[in-house]
Amino acid sequence: MGALGRLPAAVALLAALATAPGAAAAGSSFGTPTATATYGTGIDFRQPVTLAAPMLRAELLLEFPKEPGPEVRVVAAPAGGSSTLRFTLETSTGGLLPNTTVTARWRLVAPDGGSSVGPSVTVRYDDTRFTWHTRQGSLVRVHWYQGTAAFGDRALQIGEDAIARTSRLLGVTETQPIDFFIYADQQAFYDALGPGTRENVGGEAIAGIRTLFALITPADINASWVGIVIPHELTHLVFDTAVRNPYHFPPRWLNEGLAVYLAQGYGGSDTTTVRSAVSAGTLMPLASLTGQFPTTRDRFGLAYAESVAAVDFLVRQKGEAALVGLIRSYANGVTDDEAFTAALGLDVAAFDAAWRSSLGARDPVAYGPVPAPSGPLPGDWTGSSSAAGSTGGATSSAGAVGTAAPTSSATSATSATPGQVPPQGAGSPAVPLLLAGLLLVAAVLLVRSRSRRRRDVGPTPPPRAAR
Repeated sequence: MGALGRLPAAVALLAALATAPGAAAAGSSFGTPTATATYGTGIDFRQPVTLAAPMLRAELLLEFPKEPGPEVRVVAAPAGGSSTLRFTLETSTGGLLPNTTVTARWRLVAPDGGSSVGPSVTVRYDDTRFTWHTRQGSLVRVHWYQGTAAFGDRALQIGEDAIARTSRLLGVTETQPIDFFIYADQQAFYDALGPGTRENVGGEAIAGIRTLFALITPADINASWVGIVIPHELTHLVFDTAVRNPYHFPPRWLNEGLAVYLAQGYGGSDTTTVRSAVSAGTLMPLASLTGQFPTTRDRFGLAYAESVAAVDFLVRQKGEAALVGLIRSYANGVTDDEAFTAALGLDVAAFDAAWRSSLGARDPVAYGPVPAPSGPLPGDWTGSSSAAGSTGGATSSAGAVGTAAPTSSATSATSATPGQVPPQGAGSPAVPLLLAGLLLVAAVLLVRSRSRRRRDVGPTPPPRAAR
């Protein structure tokens, strides 16, 4: 889940939580708030207030679907008397998906720290570029702007069947509606999803707003791939219902593997793709498919093929009930190893190894940092070690971070083999490592902040037919 302005919003939220509740000022009052959404521009929030005295600051509390708490936007402190607070949430850069509902409340903070919160207002950010037709089933609501009524009926039937089938399998009772928006041209579809959308995406399910966006022209509605794309994407929404918890989400390969398995099964091109990767020694371990899938065409397709192959192997070895038990256990917030061990009797690494062994695949080559070669410590080493200056096999008990010391300070820059981390030099390596870790966390948060509340399950890859 991303958030527009996540870093400043997080700081503001912490500050807001620290604000003591209380009355803002005697005689102050809130009028009726308004929120006006303009597609492609933004949402304009306004709040009339009458203040008996100047305020320290005013804050807009923005609540988005399934977010853990509100985002806080600070506006200029209002003076006393009657005035209107205003803030515009810009969406011109594609920061908010259509069909997202936003609830807002204004908070006034007095100089003494007391605060008061006004009434809420809710607005839905809609794609108003088109005149939408709607067909509604028991759970799915299909919206389209090109095509006949039969077009909408066909899409609705596929969607309803997919939700019912997946719900029965996972033992989930869906009660909240699912909106399904069908775009008839590629540019309009990409504009709706935003600038971060991959060019080969043909459908995308957003669990946070229980919405599916798909690119299907009227001429394609009876094509076989449509009967695959829609169930595939809707499976993600039921999967999200089955596993939702505030702690940990399942590996991506399990989510995508289930969607492919239920929508089309394991066979055909996927079988060929996996066998070819085994023969070439390019099969990726499942541990590499827990987050975002590779972006190159070949690797992207292989990631999907491996995912459904692993799910197929799981069902053949342990049965469908074990698959369901594994998926449902994630609702308790367990780790991957806890979930796999309880359901299959194997942790993730053991399951991965068993699956690769069944294919006759070679063990994957590990890349990255490796232990340094043994040898004496550098002359300027500051860690406490009686082995400093010894002739071989010496390690530092205080500052070597669990690895053997380099052979000498003079050769430390050139003696490391590929993948090794060179010596840090004088002083503890913990400081640069800590700084690097902090920079990495900040970078991740910044990247996520630019993806406006997209994908509770993480960026959903394109449907199979779009590959």
